[in-house]
Amino acid sequence: MTISVSTPHWDLDASLPPLMLANLSHMGLIKVVGEQGRSFIHGQVTADISSLAANQWRWGAHCDPKGKMLASFRTFAIQEALFMLMPRDVIEVDLPQLQKYAVFSKATLSNASAEWTLLGVAGEQASLFVGEHFGEVTQELTLVDQGAILKDADRFILVLTPEAAAALVAQSQLSVFDACAWQALEIAAGYPNITASHASQYVPQMCNLQAVNGISFNKGCYMGQETIARMKYRGGNKRALYILRGHTDQQISLESALEIEMEEGFRRGGQIIEFVQRGNQVLLTAVLANDTENTAKLRFADDEQSSLHIQALPYSLEDE
Repeated sequence: MTISVSTPHWDLDASLPPLMLANLSHMGLIKVVGEQGRSFIHGQVTADISSLAANQWRWGAHCDPKGKMLASFRTFAIQEALFMLMPRDVIEVDLPQLQKYAVFSKATLSNASAEWTLLGVAGEQASLFVGEHFGEVTQELTLVDQGAILKDADRFILVLTPEAAAALVAQSQLSVFDACAWQALEIAAGYPNITASHASQYVPQMCNLQAVNGISFNKGCYMGQETIARMKYRGGNKRALYILRGHTDQQISLESALEIEMEEGFRRGGQIIEFVQRGNQVLLTAVLANDTENTAKLRFADDEQSSLHIQALPYSLEDE
């Protein structure tokens, strides 16, 4: 059953409705099973999979041999299967790379996006809604009948079978909003949801993975570890993920160029990672020079009348 969605009706700088249900159709899942499934993934990604408890989820990244991210993801387990939640389009890039090395392990990897429906729940009544339908959810990961629930502060990601998701939507009688409603919250959280167009461009610290507990510096070897460790212990990282808010009369895309104001005028300023646009309002994450001041003025290169300002990150980058 297809879940009908509507477009958010509130401004990007306005408060959320008391309860928001969003269809996360832009996200997908890689499924990992097999006797050596977890140990294989542990040796490939930045997250410490071996210590991941049954009631936890973690951010992580899968990198190429040079330490550049192929994908960023949330990882968690349902029974014996490990899942990696990431933008759908990057699965087409990342899964073949993982499968290429999995042939040497007793692990089977597949695109499980069609097996599950992903719903996001947010707003001041989100916890009450989840509790009414699934019981009290207080841990990072809670397994429920026909799925699981990821708790992220005061937001929830429901991973449900399509039948269970459709039944929940019908029972709730709520309007379900499209994916951009959820993306605005991810951006405001400073999260690094890289897409296929960003693959092999950024070392994880350039997208603040260390600040959201997405890199373990104590685990054993994994793909790209040498570069990632060198950036932590020897320095050298010159970029970071920023949140930008502003306006433009142009329709933007991930390829839209950003410019930053300098004493001599505007110059090329960074690359967009994720964005939401409603009318002339825009909210986005972008990789900029990590010495960019919070008072910096930015704009879109194709719209000299546009304006962007930096919004404070909800976490610290001081201690990597």
